[in-house]
Formats: sequence, C-alpha cells, structure tokens
Amino acid sequence: MRNLKHWMIFVCWVLLAGVCARQLRGEGVEVSAKVLIHTSFRGKKHKDTQDLRDATDVVVWLSPLNPRVAASFTPPARQTPYRLVQKNKMFSPHLLVVPTGSQVEFPNEDPFFHNVFSLFNGKRFDLGLYESGTSRSVRFDREGVSYIFCNIHPEMGAVVLALSTPYYGVTGDNGVVVLHNVLPGSYRLKVWSENGQLEDPAVSEKIVQVSTDPVHLADIMLEAATDPLSNHKNKFGEDYKPTQAPKY
Repeated sequence: MRNLKHWMIFVCWVLLAGVCARQLRGEGVEVSAKVLIHTSFRGKKHKDTQDLRDATDVVVWLSPLNPRVAASFTPPARQTPYRLVQKNKMFSPHLLVVPTGSQVEFPNEDPFFHNVFSLFNGKRFDLGLYESGTSRSVRFDREGVSYIFCNIHPEMGAVVLALSTPYYGVTGDNGVVVLHNVLPGSYRLKVWSENGQLEDPAVSEKIVQVSTDPVHLADIMLEAATDPLSNHKNKFGEDYKPTQAPKY
C-alpha cells in the first residue's frame, strides 16, 4: 500500500513538473473546432429550405479566467504595422484581428478622398476627410468589435476585432479553426461572426480546460443573421443621400 501511495505521488509530481516546464518554456497545445452555419433559402417549390454549410471568417478565441494570466499577456513585437487599406472603394483586409492596444493605419490608396469612421460598440472615432496618398491611424485601446465605414462611400465596410488574448483563430473555407500554443489553464470560449449568431448562446460562456493534450471542441453551430454592415447610416446617423454621392 505504501509503495502504491509513493508511486501515485511520483506520477502526480511528474505530470505537474511537465505542466510547469511547458509554462516556463512557453509551450502549449492546439485547440481546434469546426464551425457550421444554417442558412435558409427559397427552393423551387417556394418552400424555405435549411442548408448546413462550413462557416468562414468566424473568429474563435479563448479568454483566460485567471486575471493574473490575462494581465501577463503582452502584444507580440510586430515588424510591420497593422493596416486597413482603402483601395478601389474597398477596405483590405475586410476583417482584421489585432491585440488590444494596437495601432492600426488607414492609408488612402484611391485617387480621391475618404472619411473613415466608426460609431459602433468597439472604438468610436472619425478620421475626417483625407486625400489620396495620405494615411491616418487609430489605437484600439479596448477589447471589442469595431465596424468601420466611409462617410463618402456607403458600399465600404470592414471589421476590426481587438482581443486581449493571443489565443484566437479565424475559420478557413472548411470551417475549421485552430488555436496554437495554448498554455494549460481555464479559459472562456468566445465566438464572433459577421453573418451569423450562435444557435445556443451558452456556447459563448463555455469553460474550456487545457492541460497537456490537444483539445478538439464540439462543433459550433451558427444561424445566419443580418449583416451588420448592410444598410448602415453615415457618421451623423442619417441615410446616405444619393445627391451627395461623388462622381467617382
């Protein structure tokens, strides 16, 4: 009995030592999931039909429950700045995920003026009119989703998502997302999609326990929702007026 007790203590010590060693070396495991979305469409017989598809451009992240762990995260050194380029009356990229506190540049590469602004949820700002070949920047100093628009061109829209965790990923064409190098600990699962909402809102409060083995989460199910970037107002909260549309 004494030998068994000693053996169990030794095994626990080895496991704990392995976890501590991973943390000291900054090593972690992969956490993965697949995201699917239900969409409705009108069939040939005028009946609404449900279709289940892989969901792309969905952001999935893990927020640490330990405040000390969260406070220890620092944005990684970045050689090139974060940029949301305005060209051909479009923002590129359409979705930009940055660490909270990051500076994002908004260069104007079109041969005419733009007026970038955001009045929703995340960072509120108005960069005013600025001409071709110039750039302005914004620091996204708090976590959240910011919907970005141009006050001149209503067709322009983008999203900046600022996160206070390094453990995030964006689904590809196959709906799969992989979070790399997640250290052992307890995390709250979070999901954001521009065109969908969680079928079960409780999923966004799920606690994920990470130890020394890779974690594959259950499939995340979304329902198609109205795109928040469509039919938006200008920076004054008014409809874009056709008479004010530029000739370019």
